[in-house]
Amino acid sequence: MTECHECDVIIVGAGAAGLTAALYVQRYGLKGIVLEKLAPGGQLTSANLIENYPGFPEGISGYDLIDRFRRHAEAFGAQIETDTIERVEPHGDRWRLVGAKRDYLAQAVIIATGARHRHLNVPGEKEFAGRGISVCATCDGFFYRGKDVAVVGGGNVALDDAVYLADLAHKVTVVHRRDALRAEPVLQERAFARPNIEFAWDSVVVRINGTDAVQSVTIRNVKTDQERDIPVDGVFVAIGFVPEVALVQHLVETEDGHIITDGHMRTSAEGIFACGDIRQTALKQIATAVGDGAIAADSAYKYIQARR
Repeated sequence: MTECHECDVIIVGAGAAGLTAALYVQRYGLKGIVLEKLAPGGQLTSANLIENYPGFPEGISGYDLIDRFRRHAEAFGAQIETDTIERVEPHGDRWRLVGAKRDYLAQAVIIATGARHRHLNVPGEKEFAGRGISVCATCDGFFYRGKDVAVVGGGNVALDDAVYLADLAHKVTVVHRRDALRAEPVLQERAFARPNIEFAWDSVVVRINGTDAVQSVTIRNVKTDQERDIPVDGVFVAIGFVPEVALVQHLVETEDGHIITDGHMRTSAEGIFACGDIRQTALKQIATAVGDGAIAADSAYKYIQARR
């Protein structure tokens, strides 16, 4: 690979944090580039309705919100490219990012790779991926009109998925390992108000069954240890996310799978900053990711200015 793109700042990840960082990098007059292995947005694109991001009292879909972020960043000149970064390594006084398409050199790197969906890791999950197993209700809900489905989880994403699916499916069974939900009260109220949403409390999925496609899910009550099968045509997994730290975990300090930063989004590696869901933080919301991205860009700017 001979071609190597050089710039001041490289932002890895085009979610809420990464695109906000890109906007600020451009406003500071730095030469930057945003690298995303898929399409901009990450997990945000699968959100059916976002109601807690300021400025949208009627709510907005995740897809529409991230599209606004993208257009805003590009309006200030942000360059977004599709490439998969395979590794990050020191290169003199800069950082080299080795991509599938080409290499990149930069004085500062902002890691905003977010998190990937956590899996159940039970028999049948891999076998029926794409044949009844899904992590995106807004993507796949249409295929389950009039059918029975299960949603696994008890947080905001799980309840949002359940309410969305209740408008399409015949019945939705929410499988939760505890006897109380973790979701925000407003989401719980909506779910409890839907007559076709049922709850399997104190239960975990132990097996997903079927032949050519999902036909049932086996759950176990964690208090009684009893197992039972629930006939379903689809299973939507919403049990949280795992930070995507593999790219830099050999370079920066981590804790509980998250990158450790200070209040300026600085990591333990000079010139590498982190923002959004990938870093260790008390609250993971779009609003906090946006704040992280702005701070990371500001810190990168001051870092580069000091070097000059």
